[in-house]
Amino acid sequence: MSHVGVRALRSAALLTSGALAVSVLAGCSSGDDEGGAPAAPADIAAAPRASVADGGTLRWAVDALPATFNAFQADADAATARVADAVLPSLFTLDERGRPQLNRDYLESAEIIEREPRQVVRYRLHQQAVWSDGREIGAPDFVAQWRALRGRDSAYWTARNAGYERIEKIERGADDLEVRVTFAKPYADWKSLFTPLYPKEITGSPAAFNDGARTTLPKTAGPFRLKTVDKKAGTLTLVRDPRWWGAPAKLDSLVLRAVPRDRRAQALTANTVDIADVDAALAARVTRAAREGKAGAPGSPAPGSPAPLIAPDSGKAPSAALESWATAHGSDKAKAAAERAARLRERRAAAADEAERRALRAYVVRKTLEPAYTQLALNGESGPLADERVRRAVARALDRRELAQSVLAPLGLPAEPVGSHLALAGQDAYADSSGALGSQDTEEALALLADAGWTKDGARAGAAPKDGTKAGAEATAAPSKGTASKGAAPKAAASDDAGSRGARPAGSPSKAPSRGASPAAAPAGTSGTARTADLPSDEGWYVVGDEKPAADSRPGTRVLAPAPAPAVHSRLVTGQARALTGALTADSQDAPALQRPKAQGGAPGAYAPAGTAAPATGAPSAAAGAPAGPLGKDGQPLTLRFVLPSGPGSESLRAVGDRIAAMLDRIGVRTEITKVPDASFFKDHIASGDYDLALYSWPGTAYPATDGRPIYAKPQPATDGSLLVEQNYTRVGTDHIDQLFERAAAELDEKAARDLVRQADARIWAAAGSIPLFQRPELVAVRKNVVNAGAFGFATPDYENIGFAAPKKK
Repeated sequence: MSHVGVRALRSAALLTSGALAVSVLAGCSSGDDEGGAPAAPADIAAAPRASVADGGTLRWAVDALPATFNAFQADADAATARVADAVLPSLFTLDERGRPQLNRDYLESAEIIEREPRQVVRYRLHQQAVWSDGREIGAPDFVAQWRALRGRDSAYWTARNAGYERIEKIERGADDLEVRVTFAKPYADWKSLFTPLYPKEITGSPAAFNDGARTTLPKTAGPFRLKTVDKKAGTLTLVRDPRWWGAPAKLDSLVLRAVPRDRRAQALTANTVDIADVDAALAARVTRAAREGKAGAPGSPAPGSPAPLIAPDSGKAPSAALESWATAHGSDKAKAAAERAARLRERRAAAADEAERRALRAYVVRKTLEPAYTQLALNGESGPLADERVRRAVARALDRRELAQSVLAPLGLPAEPVGSHLALAGQDAYADSSGALGSQDTEEALALLADAGWTKDGARAGAAPKDGTKAGAEATAAPSKGTASKGAAPKAAASDDAGSRGARPAGSPSKAPSRGASPAAAPAGTSGTARTADLPSDEGWYVVGDEKPAADSRPGTRVLAPAPAPAVHSRLVTGQARALTGALTADSQDAPALQRPKAQGGAPGAYAPAGTAAPATGAPSAAAGAPAGPLGKDGQPLTLRFVLPSGPGSESLRAVGDRIAAMLDRIGVRTEITKVPDASFFKDHIASGDYDLALYSWPGTAYPATDGRPIYAKPQPATDGSLLVEQNYTRVGTDHIDQLFERAAAELDEKAARDLVRQADARIWAAAGSIPLFQRPELVAVRKNVVNAGAFGFATPDYENIGFAAPKKK
């Protein structure tokens, strides 16, 4: 993770690129940015219950049947969550802005009734709330779940215990309907607890929790209950629960059907599912089929009419059709037979295509933005990206808006880049803190790389770059451990507010020290570690707003800015850094002498040494998109290994990866794109740290102080010398970020807690370990008569209201 030893002052180039405006977030302390509509609303064909037919079976495609019904185990997945939402108590649900809402089917009230000396939350349960066996839901269920999840009993195999470890005691209140929870430490995200709530029969013993809940749920309390799981058929059936005290489910049954993503088109065509998440390509086919099937569309048959006959040469040019017919009926028997077989295959393919189009006309695509965002992860453990300046340079080379538009604009969805790691547009905690890092700026990126020692001259010195290596060059297997994509970096403990470096997580395979670009040659008498002058530090920095606030100050996001003395120095070198950009991007054959770019409003050669010719008018610059040429250090090119999934459904992600590779090529950073199987992408590469760059997504959350902490927490050294990274797969973190998360989790004032979350986000941006790009599209093919279901976004589905539209009365 982070470096050890002397904490050196950041160099001038880093200061100039990292200097931030005092108010990155306009109006962040006034409350003007609170609330607001989500970037895209839910699209579920909302209908009142009176317009929903009673009865019917809805078939819902899932990637696979749930591996466990225990939502607190490590292998719980989206199907687990879908079942839990439909059959178990959720004390709080989410609205489409991702805000927790009291679920009045289970609670009459829930509130903090004491703050000192301890936080006490009182839950008042719905008087009719019972488990499917008739037993009342009550304090014993809360106590059993707390004891299972608080982390003190290792016999329980739990994936997380966030929040439960802060509870001191749980007791019955004034009567059986009241539960009092007392916290040992204040907990802002208390609404995240006990959702889902399991019966004490499951959480009361390790055996039932670990094994029993994996395969069955003997007691439930929701609008549906679990009936059967047919692994051979790949189906799971939920049926209406007669003991449900709320509004009865409109559907008789809800069937989850396992359909892999690459089989969704066949499932829709075969009429075996009513709802299925689809990718952009299949969504386009559904939309096109629906458009072509509208009454009166040219060439489309009327609804319900028989399939039209497919002409043998339909779709061919007249000349090609004539040639095909002549060959099929010619004297050369071999050619004629082959041509007839080809024409038969074409007819069958055309018939299948027409059948698919006719079947897809029964569906419509519901779309919104998924509560998840795609990010570019930069592995800061070792190699070039261990240097914060290189990570910042990579980030400043990206045009995030272009990337967002390339994915979302063709789908008709808002194409704004995500401005926060911890919240999404529409959420109360959302604010665009990307100014803590800066927007796309090629000159700044090049200046950062030059300050870190990566130059064109460095690429030529010593050993020449390997032939044939290009930006974006693809590899189907991992490169050899001697590749220049990673530097030889020793294990090191992380230090505050620096790019994190260090050992790999426990259990990960060891990596050869030669995996990467060699660091700059160390001076005589020093070790092989990076030079201290290259190590990032917080010396010379202050945090705007961290000083003691004035009496009338209001909460606001504080951001990194250079301290006064370094700021003066940074202004002096800013011109030099920008002037050197021309030299970094000029080809040596065309510019044998050092040339500075023309200053705006100045004369050619104004910043060049005497006798240097002015740049040619209209010559391309790096800022205009001209490649900078390969950069290097001590003869080793700056090459980053870019790992992407290769499976079906990842085409869009790979296209984004190609765009990023092209953007990095413009600043002289080479990428070696390695496509790996989906099954090994996360476990063998992301979690183990075997990558330099990678694209993957994080889900949004209503509880950023709790759910964001393990993703951005500073990794800690383990007793065996490895590194405990939790979910921080970029290995970049700081003590200050950890402190902000801890303060936010303990802050019971909601506005103050949101401000602390925003401060943490600004720090995460400044560390440049992960770069949020865009919110993922949520595309769902839904049968046209299905209502109250589709693209939910953040909103929790109301399963009792999902169904089929009732026939209109004549």
